[in-house]
This record gives sequence, C-alpha cells and structure tokens, in this order.
Amino acid sequence: MASMRKIIKIDDDLCNGCGKCAEGCPEGAIQMIDGKARLVSEIFCDGLGACIGDCPVNAITVEEREAQAYSEWKTMDNIVLKGANTIKAHLKHLLHHGETTYYNQALEYLKEKNIPVPVLIESGESFGSCPSMQERTMKKDNKNTVVNNNIPTELTTWPVQLKLVSPFAGYFKNADILIAADCTAFSYGNFHSRFMKDKVTLIMCPKLDNAYESYVDKLTEIFKNNDIKSITIVRMEVPCCGGSTKIIEDSLKKSGKNIILREYVVGIDGEIK
Repeated sequence: MASMRKIIKIDDDLCNGCGKCAEGCPEGAIQMIDGKARLVSEIFCDGLGACIGDCPVNAITVEEREAQAYSEWKTMDNIVLKGANTIKAHLKHLLHHGETTYYNQALEYLKEKNIPVPVLIESGESFGSCPSMQERTMKKDNKNTVVNNNIPTELTTWPVQLKLVSPFAGYFKNADILIAADCTAFSYGNFHSRFMKDKVTLIMCPKLDNAYESYVDKLTEIFKNNDIKSITIVRMEVPCCGGSTKIIEDSLKKSGKNIILREYVVGIDGEIK
C-alpha cells in the first residue's frame, strides 16, 4: 500500500557507479545494476538517508513522495540471509537514527526466528559514526568559576537531542534526567544552573518533531533498561507543549517503572509558573 513518506532518490546522471551506497545499505534497498546505483525496493528503504554520506558525488537525496510503506519484518527477511555482520549493521543503523520502534520490531523478528542478537558495541568502539550521535560524558571540576564574564555550561553528556541519543548510553545508569522542551532554555534565563546541573539533559519539541510514537518507544527503553533516579520535565506554558508530559507519562506506564517525576512550566515571559 502506497503512502506519503520520505525515501531516497538517486540522480542517474550524477551517479558514477562506485557502489559505495550499495555497500553501505545493509537493508538491501540499493543495488548496482548496469553500472549504476538503483533503488530496487521501496519496502526496504527506511528513508533515513544513511547512504547519502557514502556517495562521493552527491547523487543521492531524500524526497517526500508516495511510496510503498517500509516494512521492518520484510527487511529482516532480506537481511538475515546476509549473515550476522549485516544484522549487526542494520540494528546499529536503526539505533543511530533513533528508530527505536523499528529496532524493537527487528528484535522481535530475531526472537521469533531463534536468531542470536549480535553484540552491537565492542570494547573501545564508539556507538555513533557521526559526531552528533557519539556518546560523550564531560567531566566537571565542580568549581563553575566565571572567567571573563563567561558562565560555564552545566552540560555533562552528549548528544542532547532525544532523536539522536542511544537508549543504551552508559551515562543513563543511576542518572537524574532532565527532559526539556526546546524553547525552555531560550525562555528561562537561569536554565543551566536551575535545571541542568548534575543531570543528563534531553531536549525535544512535542509539536514540531511529530514523533510521539518513536519518542515513547525510546524513552520506554531508557526507563526500562536503566536505574533512573528521577525525571525533571521542563516545558512551556503553551498548550501544545503539554505533549511533553504525556509522552513521558506514557513512556513510564509502558516501561512499568515508578520513577520520581517533577514538572516545571515556563511562561512566555520567562518566569516559572
């Protein structure tokens, strides 16, 4: 069944036939045919565009158009035929792009087929290939000294975008988590010292991100797989921002965890309501 969704487009005139995109597509959506890269299966293309970075001539873009719906189950049918390394590459690909829903579907497939789940992160290996996704913990000297009128950051972990963070990041163990709507840090002047200090910071926009299900799935994994000590929600007073609270409450319910939850609402005048 066709529907509007994001999917890759290959410019036949620009493609030089190097094959790097096909090699970097574990899902098997791209194949080399007659010396050119071809999208051979809309069902297998997740539209995340990981192949774009593999193309040296910028022949691949992502467009939104009517296409067959992506099927994780059918994709796994294709992937398992290629062996454990391809399964591993696909699972990491999904987590790198925050596709927790597809990732969980892939795990269900492997469980049903009695196929071992590969170890995704080897010793000394970075989880993300892109700096925006690489797990980092910044050590603080706890002095927070103001130097040349520069107020030090209270950011202790990276990434902060909920779409980019791995639910298996080591810094989630025994952590206090701050989940903040994007606008709050720009609206409340004392945001760092009041809310971010000694917490793992995650940010999102419940209105513009349009990612309710994927956010619930990802937060469920974070809550379920880590001993989270507390959750602080900071959102704006505008009605659409109330979705932040619903996402977190639904995630907690789905995870089966009972975690201390605090909510703060920031007014558009920059004051705590």
